[in-house]
Formats: sequence, C-alpha cells, structure tokens
Amino acid sequence: MPTAIPTTPVLTRQPRSLCRHTPLCPAQNSPDREAAVVLVSHPEQGWSLLCNALIVFDDTGDLLSDGRVVAPHRPPAA
Repeated sequence: MPTAIPTTPVLTRQPRSLCRHTPLCPAQNSPDREAAVVLVSHPEQGWSLLCNALIVFDDTGDLLSDGRVVAPHRPPAA
C-alpha cells in the first residue's frame, strides 16, 4: 500500500488592510498613513505595525507592505 506524501499547508497573504474597526484607518498611500491604529508595538526593537500594514520605525522611517521604503522624515531642528 502506498504511503501518503505529507503536504505543507497553503500560506495565505495578509489582507492589504488589517483594519477591522470603524472608521477605517488611512491607507498606506494616504498622506496621513501614520495615523492608523497600532496593532503590534516593539519599542525595544524600534518599530510598530499599524493596522494598515505599515511598519513605522522610531527614526520616523516607514516600510510599506509592497517593500517600498519611506525615508525618515523628522521635522527640522529648532
């Protein structure tokens, strides 16, 4: 009798927006994208995941879900 070949589970991608509340948070391509709700925060590592799937870093840089990087954008020193 042949043996069954183990299969690996199919991985599914996360939706573009993890936002499950009302009103919906701004999209990643919106100018106010960093106003989205924080889902996961790792201050010891310097980053947070927002519900619009944006990763924001303590240096004010961002990582979009498609892999694009937004350079740090600190305001000028006073």
